[in-house]
Amino acid sequence: SLDRGATVAGVVGVGRLITGMDRGLLGMCVNERRHLIVPPHLGYGSIGVAGLIPPDATLYFDVVMLDIWNKNDKLQVTTLSRPERCNRTVENSDFVRYHYNGTLLDGTPFDSSYSKGSTYDTYVGTGWLIKGMDQGLLGMCAGEKRSIIIPPFLAYGEKGYGTVIPPQASLVFSVLLVDFHNPKDGVSLEHLEVPESCKRRAVTGDFVRYHYNGTLMDGTLFDSSYSRNQTYNTYIGKGYIIPGMDQGLQGVCVGEQRRVVVPPHLAYGENGAGDKIPGSAVLIFDVHIIDFHNPADPVEIETVFRPEGCNVTTRNRDFVRYHYNCSLLDGTRLFSSHDYEKPQEVTLGANKVIEGLNSGLLDMCVGERRVLIVPPHLGHGESGARGVPGSAVLRFDVELISMEEGVPEGYLFIWHGEPPANLYEQMDLNQDGGIPADEFSTFIKTQVAEGKGRLMPSSDPEKVIADMFRNQDRNQDGKITPEELKLKSDEDQEKIHEEL
Repeated sequence: SLDRGATVAGVVGVGRLITGMDRGLLGMCVNERRHLIVPPHLGYGSIGVAGLIPPDATLYFDVVMLDIWNKNDKLQVTTLSRPERCNRTVENSDFVRYHYNGTLLDGTPFDSSYSKGSTYDTYVGTGWLIKGMDQGLLGMCAGEKRSIIIPPFLAYGEKGYGTVIPPQASLVFSVLLVDFHNPKDGVSLEHLEVPESCKRRAVTGDFVRYHYNGTLMDGTLFDSSYSRNQTYNTYIGKGYIIPGMDQGLQGVCVGEQRRVVVPPHLAYGENGAGDKIPGSAVLIFDVHIIDFHNPADPVEIETVFRPEGCNVTTRNRDFVRYHYNCSLLDGTRLFSSHDYEKPQEVTLGANKVIEGLNSGLLDMCVGERRVLIVPPHLGHGESGARGVPGSAVLRFDVELISMEEGVPEGYLFIWHGEPPANLYEQMDLNQDGGIPADEFSTFIKTQVAEGKGRLMPSSDPEKVIADMFRNQDRNQDGKITPEELKLKSDEDQEKIHEEL
């Protein structure tokens, strides 16, 4: 048979072979070698084979057993290893991706997916595979390894396949199932850790910041935000990310850790992405939600403590002193006024602090404590700030220490009641018809001391009064004349008439 380059195939013990061969082959194992001596009466007897085997010839056979099967044989499946975690196994109509080594029963290799550098990808139970593989892949877990021995009638039968698989050959496949899915699959969610307190869950249109590790089903890492030390920031439900993640991030809480399993038709499909995500790959994202917000969100204010009998509260233009701790929603500490010798000071409504903090400090009583949740569009926006990530939601724990009533925008001094009818005469202390800077300063300080008016808080009084004098000394000759002295309210009224 070696000269002919073809193996001999036959059924043993049914009279199709000479008696000596029928008997001599019994009990042999695959790859066993035997030397058979067959006497004439168990061979071709007194007749022989014309021109080839003489009458009464003793025959010598050197036999190597390559393959054995029986028509009653079934598929032989041996599990070599199986992952501890297996949520689902292969069923008919699933699409599978697997690696394999294929050999004949004697160990002769005929094919390998590893040599091609890519998995074999196909549907199970729909006729795309030989029957033995269709059956042998059923019940497998992603990451499972199996040995599958397939008799020829469940493989390529009497015809074999090309030059690599002989007729009537049993096949041995060593299979590693990389991943699988069903075209009907949706996104699969596993809630790894959900905070006890979850005031709100993300919905379509929210902007989410999250960290993630992205792996294939066999555990191969294809991407990670942690490696870049930067969160992934995006809107959800609006098509900015793959459909599976658009769906998988719906309903998350701040601080939640969630596993999102995305089938390929909701990820990168048959083509995959780059050189790290193969075609038809199932993707697993382990995500940690840092924060989320909606562009329409206002500042969220929670009053922790408010003193009783509070009648005076902060307004824009008031000068306030307050302590604060600022952090991200994941607890990362950013800034604190307690790191300095004195509280933070600011005039509200003067664009000196972010809009969200300014809003959160309004209508507060001295001694009141609040928690403020400031969305980025009322904080530091998409660009962030020094020490503040872009698009970050901020948490402020604030306590109002003190406040001074302010003056309207554009005013340096306001009267608590009506100004004196003979204002110029009272201001001209020596009645010489001109008001120099020292007389002006003395008069204003007296009004403040007597509670008849107040200066703009938080600034140096001397500087404020000097600015007021400069505004009134319109020709800059060092003194104010009756014609030059005008109330701010009168000036504003004149401007209105000019515009009209």
